[in-house]
Amino acid sequence: MKICRYDDNRFGIVRDDVVYDVTSVIESELPPFHYPLPIGDQLIANLETLRRNLEQAADSADGKPIGEVKFLSPVANPTKIIGVPQNYEDHAQEATADAGISQGLPRRKMEDQGLFLKANSALIGPSEGVAVRFSERRTDHEAELGVIIGRKGSDIPYEEALSYVGGYAIAMDMVVRGKEDRSFRKSVDTYAVLGPWLVTADEIDDPGQLDFTLTIDNEIRQQNNTRNLILDLQGQIAWASKFYTLHPGDIIMSGTCAGVGPVKPGDIMHLEFEGIGAMDVPVRAHTVF
Repeated sequence: MKICRYDDNRFGIVRDDVVYDVTSVIESELPPFHYPLPIGDQLIANLETLRRNLEQAADSADGKPIGEVKFLSPVANPTKIIGVPQNYEDHAQEATADAGISQGLPRRKMEDQGLFLKANSALIGPSEGVAVRFSERRTDHEAELGVIIGRKGSDIPYEEALSYVGGYAIAMDMVVRGKEDRSFRKSVDTYAVLGPWLVTADEIDDPGQLDFTLTIDNEIRQQNNTRNLILDLQGQIAWASKFYTLHPGDIIMSGTCAGVGPVKPGDIMHLEFEGIGAMDVPVRAHTVF
């Protein structure tokens, strides 16, 4: 199943490039919430319970072509966005050679760097677009597989890790280059893109064998396969869960490959991910509101 959030916070099931509105099921069947709100994204937490009714509602719902909707992040309320640094060998080598990325510092192994967090406030959907915050500095794209946790877990065994996954989406881990802490530079507003929809885990036979490509103006910038992850998805989930309790809706951005590079206002980043789909992410200048 492909489920999306779109337009003015509508919910849809995506079939054959058409979005079928199932908002009524979400609004009527999610459990009532009381303050303080439950930890985690409650749609993701209840997705399996709602799934049958969502599918049935889509059968008779009004449809809208995907080209006519504005896609928001399929996850609205993660407790955290987790990043995995330099998780493809070609990117690790690229980063070491590019002073704009490494800032002249020597390469450090991933296990020495640890995972990092991005601010939840950075999260957007593809149609909202990335706003380049510092025009005088370099902002880079980093295409990644987004892993969405489906149920609560801590100290998760490697062998059981994928059973905690609720679904997958295309992720863009944007970053402004500089000498500040990585999490600080990756938490700029709009610098965490997720979409265009969530594909439930049962739809992806092997998330460790997915081709992906990022192009800008028909130029291929990034192209790889998740088989080349240094630390695979099971290892990422197990490692993260040793430090943090994972909650439904938590997002792991699993790492990027070589080809990262700067973007500027007016660019449109086109991402394709095997088994998930494709999305366009416009780049615009930051405006003060």
